[in-house]
Amino acid sequence: MRIGEIAALVGVTSRTVRHYHHIGLLPEPQRRANGYRVYSLRDAILLARIRRLTELGLALDEVRDVLADDAGRELTEVLGELDADLARQEHEIQQRRRVLKALLEDPLTPDAPLSPALMELLKVAPATASPAAAKDREHLILMDGIVGGDAVYAALRPLAEDPAILPLYERLDELDAADEDDPRIAALADDLVAAVPDGLLGAIPDGGPTATGFEQALLADYSPAQAAVVRRVMEKLTAQLRDRRAS
Repeated sequence: MRIGEIAALVGVTSRTVRHYHHIGLLPEPQRRANGYRVYSLRDAILLARIRRLTELGLALDEVRDVLADDAGRELTEVLGELDADLARQEHEIQQRRRVLKALLEDPLTPDAPLSPALMELLKVAPATASPAAAKDREHLILMDGIVGGDAVYAALRPLAEDPAILPLYERLDELDAADEDDPRIAALADDLVAAVPDGLLGAIPDGGPTATGFEQALLADYSPAQAAVVRRVMEKLTAQLRDRRAS
């Protein structure tokens, strides 16, 4: 294969191939008597590997380290890993297409784009002017952008459809200007925990959104008394989740 052919096969430009040669990422192939480079199947596989790794977000220096580890491996093993990279990329593309499909089917909102699962959850939530309910919506949107959570959204659906959640939001709104030691805090936290659907704990992934700073961002969005309620709820649910996983 000539440089234009291998570039077209892998889906990069000839200039990219030359750049990889220049920085030593892709070894120079053999040349014919006329000076043209001649690329082999192994060169094409290596170039495809570089492309996939960069598409996964690795810097070129990181790609170099990965390729150094590949040097002592069998070709079939490298091909298998390349295939796994392609499968992950295919899954990501399918996820994006599902989001686009949902966006095309429904009127766009200021929050778009959202995952189809979260869009379905927000559709069934009762209409309310509660500021606490609005914050809840914003926090779900934040979680959707950071970690996603189709299983969590599905588990929350019974709660979203239950009108009994509205008085709980109103009680949380009433604490907006309250002190952090307000006696209503403990009772409201207990009632909120009791309202959590049974399936929610099982839907929370290991690490949860707190691993990405979600908890800190959430608490900072509330007044001190409201944050005390939310903190108590999170602590109680975390303890329940820990007990569940230990049993």
